[in-house]
Amino acid sequence: MHRALQSTFPQIEQISSSRSGEVYWHIVDLFPHAKFVLDSSYDQIASQLVKIKGIGASKANQVACSLQSLAQRTWYYDDCDSITVELIKYCIEHLLQIEQRRKHILAYIKQIAPNPKDVQIYLSVPGIGKKTALRIYAELGDLRRFNNANQVDAFIGIDPGESQSGNTDKHLPITKHGNAIARKIMYRIITQMESAKKTKPCHITDYYEHKKQLSQTKGHKKAAIASMHKLIRTVYALIINDQSYDYHKALRNQR
Repeated sequence: MHRALQSTFPQIEQISSSRSGEVYWHIVDLFPHAKFVLDSSYDQIASQLVKIKGIGASKANQVACSLQSLAQRTWYYDDCDSITVELIKYCIEHLLQIEQRRKHILAYIKQIAPNPKDVQIYLSVPGIGKKTALRIYAELGDLRRFNNANQVDAFIGIDPGESQSGNTDKHLPITKHGNAIARKIMYRIITQMESAKKTKPCHITDYYEHKKQLSQTKGHKKAAIASMHKLIRTVYALIINDQSYDYHKALRNQR
């Protein structure tokens, strides 16, 4: 879809910070070509946008204004009746179907989860919402089957590798031998914690910020991996002890 939009309305990708999600897809479905915006009045655009679930009147007016501005600055290659427009609409239809299927699967996981208390514990951690909590549970299962947090690290694939040469042990990057999906979820949680830190403080976010400051010249990847280790140790301890997350208690336990 991204490639197709480059020929019809490339600037529309600037309408949202994330080029995914139902709201964004519905906007593109309405205006897959810049000419559809240029041929419509401000009121006509806003009236179509307000029908999208998740967009209120105020947001619709804001997006309508942005769309007009973006369309006026767009140079397109394919016409508005080209097969490219049909391709974009087909892609969106497919993406929306996948999203509905994903929601159905998450609801099913929630329904059959043998220990819903675990999901509630995950939800108590800042940066973890309902969808993320269910995805963690689906990928990791019951953490009580692991003897320690290091085994969870290995299962996910963020355990460090080692290489021996004579009497020297070299620490290598993470193995990435484990569950790649769970690894991506854990990384996303770290970024979500960053976004929520102003209203939902977390000792893992504090640790992440500290690590980033120490490794400014080496990027933030190592800081993120180190924070993922801490996240796993945190959720493992919470599940084993059947406790919800408490920021102040977590700070005391670090001392």
